[in-house]
Amino acid sequence: MSAILGFIAVLTLIAGWWLSRQGLFAKPWLQGDQAGDVVHSGAPPHSSAQVGLGVFLAVVGSLFALLITGYLLRAEGTDWRAMPLPWIVWPNTLTLLGTSLALEWSLRAANRGDRATVQTGVLIASGGALLFLAGQFAAWRMLAASGNFVNSGPADSFFYLMTAAHGLHVIGGMFALARSFERIRRGEHRERIRVSVELAATYWLFMLFVWAVLLAVLSGSAAEFLTLCSQILTQGGLP
Repeated sequence: MSAILGFIAVLTLIAGWWLSRQGLFAKPWLQGDQAGDVVHSGAPPHSSAQVGLGVFLAVVGSLFALLITGYLLRAEGTDWRAMPLPWIVWPNTLTLLGTSLALEWSLRAANRGDRATVQTGVLIASGGALLFLAGQFAAWRMLAASGNFVNSGPADSFFYLMTAAHGLHVIGGMFALARSFERIRRGEHRERIRVSVELAATYWLFMLFVWAVLLAVLSGSAAEFLTLCSQILTQGGLP
């Protein structure tokens, strides 16, 4: 139980750090000049779309935190049987990393007003997203071929459930990419394209973070890390 609480604390700290990086904890009504007057910049620090995305990601993060908590609690059962991860999940992780990097590249180009590079970055990211989904489907087929079905055991059920939930959110992210591409194709205003790409880049970076946490949990790395931390805290040093 202490490991689970520690894991939730780590997730909370990471989420708090990420939200602070996004500026969602800023209090513009407390910002003033040296004379004590409130500064009016003429525009809110974040658009409604950015705030809405922040709230949505907080909800999505809570959903996956509940799934991970359920997984860790169930793993303490006597009938728990660990299952081997298919090898393809590791190259899939690199594919998702490539998707996020392509969007960061596209966002830098959007800040410069380079529409051609923005379009190329979004297309590369879309291809990476499709490749990731195909890889996840291949992982399911590998598991089925080895006799690990969704009803084969608790570990198998959690793997299918977690990867399916993450895959559905990846599909949702592809709609965001399609919307960004459509804005570029129609030649919309530079700022609208930049904001659209920025939202997509933030969403996909969050999907990468969630997948990395899921992979650490499913592979057992997270449990080993927390056990090591617990030993350090209780014994005052490395075992």
